Amino acid sequence: MAGRRAGPRSGGGASRAGGEGRGGSDDDVSEGIERSGGATRGPAPRLAELLHPEVNGVARAIETEIRRSLPEYAHPGEGRDMPGAIHDLLGAFVEEIAAPGSATERLEKLCDGLGQFEAYEGRSLDSLLAAYRIGTQVAWRRVMQVAKRHQLTAPVMLLLADAVFTYMDTLSALSRRGFLDAMARFEGEVEERRRRLLHLVLERPAVPRAAIAELAEAARWTVPEEVTLVALWGDVQEIRPALDGDLLVDLTGAQPHLLVPGPLTSARRAMLERASAQRPAAVGLTVPLEEAADSLRWARQALSLTEAGIIGDGRLTMCEDHLLSLWLLTDTALVDELAERLIDEAGLASGHRLIETLGTWLESRGTAAEIADRLHVHPQTVRYRIRRIKDIMGDRLDDPDTRFALEVVLRAMRLRERSCRAGETRPAMTFRAS
Repeated sequence: MAGRRAGPRSGGGASRAGGEGRGGSDDDVSEGIERSGGATRGPAPRLAELLHPEVNGVARAIETEIRRSLPEYAHPGEGRDMPGAIHDLLGAFVEEIAAPGSATERLEKLCDGLGQFEAYEGRSLDSLLAAYRIGTQVAWRRVMQVAKRHQLTAPVMLLLADAVFTYMDTLSALSRRGFLDAMARFEGEVEERRRRLLHLVLERPAVPRAAIAELAEAARWTVPEEVTLVALWGDVQEIRPALDGDLLVDLTGAQPHLLVPGPLTSARRAMLERASAQRPAAVGLTVPLEEAADSLRWARQALSLTEAGIIGDGRLTMCEDHLLSLWLLTDTALVDELAERLIDEAGLASGHRLIETLGTWLESRGTAAEIADRLHVHPQTVRYRIRRIKDIMGDRLDDPDTRFALEVVLRAMRLRERSCRAGETRPAMTFRAS
């Protein structure tokens, strides 16, 4: 481990520097180191004695330079105790000089904590590594002053330089490990918080915006004014890596779904199409955040109709393209009741061709020739059917409300007939409303 290399390399130099600290001359310090040939063995308490008095002053100088150079650390009192951390790191270095390996456990714990702190503060590791580089530069300048004061020779300085910069590498490696461990845990926590946030957004009645904002902050998610919900079908957990990172998703349940912040842009739509591949999916309407549950309800209804073959092409279905169909098929029992009142009681139930002609007539308000063209029959046939319809319906056809209700029911019946035909080859799907 790099932390164990830093002390021994410096320790070799320190063992030769010991004479000065115990009454020997500065020349004795350098001469002792040079005679050993830079061997990296044994403690170096006397060199540590030269460095120890410098720790407090160097720590203050490092803190000042870091706060001046790095904006993210510019304000005292925010976050982790910077002066304490700097002092501990310098102290551990001197301990390693005196007795290699003596500070290893404490150093690992300290660097692991520093790396984790950066992760939970939402910063990259670059800021901490930059702080280490600044600290190393400031510390090395002080080492040069100590060397000049005690007349340490070039070979001794080479050994010290190796110790200082190896120590920086050690700090970086240990902090990176702590950072990555924290990020792995944090990403799992954030994913779970975002799943809870999605459920909270979909609560009915809508929860207060303040409660959503509080959980959103913990989940590192910006609360949008509008959202678009998407309903998915089947086992889709493997598509998560293909989705944008700012989506709220729940792919684990029987009814997988996700939330897109804001409207569905062309880029978002392309992303969904790539992610869902050949799986059916339906996109709800873009609505205010408080109405997210409605968007999901519509998306799930559209997905059910898509799988039944009534709307869409079996892939990504947009609710905004099928609003009338969604409305007409929202309550099939009510459609049946209307059909019974308007069609069956009028005596048209057994006349399929009459019903078809009535629907086209109400929709187009066209001439007999125009209706005949749409139905692929002779105009005279259309005239005959319309006379029959008028005979059966009487003056009810003169009532605007009745005509509107008839048109709605006939459109719904056609959609359901399409579903029945598709049902011969496609499996049925049913969904809860929300």
